Formats: sequence, C-alpha cells, structure tokens
Amino acid sequence: MEDEDIALNSVLGLELNRVFFAVHETANKQKIIEFAREVLQSEHTERPGSVSPEGPAS
Repeated sequence: MEDEDIALNSVLGLELNRVFFAVHETANKQKIIEFAREVLQSEHTERPGSVSPEGPAS
C-alpha cells in the first residue's frame, strides 16, 4: 500500500508540475500553490505520525 501511495504521489506531483508550467498567469499559479498546500495539509492531518513535506519538526 505504501508503494502505491508513493507511486500515486509521484504521478500527481509530475502532473501538478506540468499544469503549473502550462499556466502563464501568476494569479492562477498562486491558486495552484494554495490548492497543493491544502491537499498536503489535509493528508498530513489524516496521518498524524507522518513527516511533513518540509521535513521533520525541529
């Protein structure tokens, strides 16, 4: 299951990267960044023992 999550996150990351660079307006890029942050935060709260994308808390 963890391997599937890693593979899915890789695919989603690549797709998000493609969309980000396809968008030319800065305001829309900011919306993409905010959406990605919301998704990461919601996943982090679902898995309280996991490490955040920024790395371990210090």
